[in-house]
Amino acid sequence: MPRGDGRLSHDLDPQRPGPQDACGVFGVWAPGEEVANLTYFGLYALQHRGQEAAGIAVSDGSGVVVYKDLGLVAQVFDEPTLASLRGHVAIGHTRYSTTGGSTWENAQPTIRATSSGTTIALAHNGNLVNTAELQEEAAGQGLSADGSTNDTSLVTMLLAGRPDLSVEAAALEVLPRLRGAFSFVFMDESTLYAARDAHGVRPLVLGRLERGWVVASETAALDIVGASVVREVEPGELIAIDAEGLRSSRFAAPEPKGCLFEYVYIARPDATIAGRNVHAARVQIGRQLAKEHPVEADMVIPVPESGTPAAIGYAEESGITYGAGLMKNPYVGRTFIQPSQTLRQLGIRLKLNPLRQNVRGKRLVVVDDSIVRGNTQRAIVRMLREAGAVEVHVRISSPPVSWPCFYGIDFATRAELLANGLDNDGIRRSIGADTLGYVSLPGLIAATEQPKSRLCRACFDGEYPIELPVGNLIGKHVLEGIGRRVAHSADDDTDPAEQTRHLKVSATTHRP
Repeated sequence: MPRGDGRLSHDLDPQRPGPQDACGVFGVWAPGEEVANLTYFGLYALQHRGQEAAGIAVSDGSGVVVYKDLGLVAQVFDEPTLASLRGHVAIGHTRYSTTGGSTWENAQPTIRATSSGTTIALAHNGNLVNTAELQEEAAGQGLSADGSTNDTSLVTMLLAGRPDLSVEAAALEVLPRLRGAFSFVFMDESTLYAARDAHGVRPLVLGRLERGWVVASETAALDIVGASVVREVEPGELIAIDAEGLRSSRFAAPEPKGCLFEYVYIARPDATIAGRNVHAARVQIGRQLAKEHPVEADMVIPVPESGTPAAIGYAEESGITYGAGLMKNPYVGRTFIQPSQTLRQLGIRLKLNPLRQNVRGKRLVVVDDSIVRGNTQRAIVRMLREAGAVEVHVRISSPPVSWPCFYGIDFATRAELLANGLDNDGIRRSIGADTLGYVSLPGLIAATEQPKSRLCRACFDGEYPIELPVGNLIGKHVLEGIGRRVAHSADDDTDPAEQTRHLKVSATTHRP
């Protein structure tokens, strides 16, 4: 959906958002290289993982500087800004929020200085589930927030709250206490660090430059900066890179549970996860979909772009002609003009438009990646019928999404998920399709070439591999809620001296 601030969003209806991507992280240690520029291009390759904010932290050995703002990578940074960010180590982040609102304070990397003078900057892909517990721990140590309300800032604060330890030693103490999904890149004045939770829910890969090292959310970001892929950062592993080389430590025993939805939608098609090319996996999903849900039709069309590989696979397996039936506007999301109510009601036409000559009089198989609320598919089916399609058969390259994600993807609530309240035929009637078929969960898993036991499938089967907290101590705005409760308590009976107790810092953050 185009937004007045020019930021990119996948929403067709701002009141009914679909699944939003996890964040993208990038880090580089490369003396003699323009690390800010490398980070910029790495983030550009990861833009699909988050479009709310972008930021880069850089150090030349004497101090850490962060520059961040709301918007797309190309909107936040220009050549003069990048030229001012000089050093040998840098990290970057492109954000979609899963904890904390969409404010400048919550943009990343977050930064914090210790009382001993070391500065820590950190970027996070994922979502913690024991945020409330960690907030209480930080308050018990007398650590105060800096205006941000995300779990990333909280982790940075806890790392900086141990000035008697090195950053590496502090990380080995803090990381085992975090529950949830996290792929971190962080840094101090001289060292780049990377860490991945014990389940490895979110991807993180290590790459080699001629004169340095790179870590990133996806292999595509390594490709764009000319780094060769070395390996994935292992679940439960902490990596440190400095002038002495690369060191690896274990802070938790690995229990791999990689996100299955990465293969369906989140990762770029040219990425490789656990040795499996994502495009190849999606084509195989389409083949499996054709085996499980065959239909007589004249043409297979994708919902661009995420449905394209699976549509290719469906066409190859079924023998039905593959063709283009929907054109995507490549500039959606970069307009600075707010759409009128009339245009909002048209909704998907701002993003997709049918090729009438191609679809008129045809029996169509329409392949899409997922159904969350059903608004997108409902609009597409209606649009294709208006363009003259005689039959519309919808095929989905994932099983029904019936459960929300708490590990870094911002789905709708369970009550809003269409598959939670309706069976297959009910969903078919709701979106107006002639037939509807989802790929089976075993079929999807087989396409990843990963064993079921190594994948998080919670959004499809409700089996959450990381225990969730009871009550309401979870969710995007949990820290805002805690902050309000703490403030109310302070007004009532907290000693004024305790209210003002905090750790003084001197980190540098540039706000445009």
